[in-house]
Amino acid sequence: MSRAPKAPRYRPLPEKLGQVVLGFEAIIVFLAGLVIYGLRALPEPIAPWWGIVAGVVVALAMLVTTGLLRRPWGFIVGWGLQVVVALGAILVPAILIVALVFGSMWAYATIGGARIEQRVQNERDSKG
Repeated sequence: MSRAPKAPRYRPLPEKLGQVVLGFEAIIVFLAGLVIYGLRALPEPIAPWWGIVAGVVVALAMLVTTGLLRRPWGFIVGWGLQVVVALGAILVPAILIVALVFGSMWAYATIGGARIEQRVQNERDSKG
């Protein structure tokens, strides 16, 4: 007796877009950690290899957050990670560019994606 395969869970647009943004941002954040290490940008008493550790930890947090986006508080975690990346600009000012680009994409994924999702839902409701 074979059971019919279960239909995949419907994923709203903000979740899909947010996962893409955080996934790619995780790669860039890891590379930013390598830059912090290579430039020895950490204050004197802190060993430079902590830059790599910080990059890996934040990148892993972003990857974990991609799975949390099915819950509303997952987006709050995502916004918090955007702030953490922006704070990295204190050590290497060029990271501010990364924070602005990915922060803008994150804002579009969450805010714009929700608006588009709502519009599509309204169109479905009016047709059905």
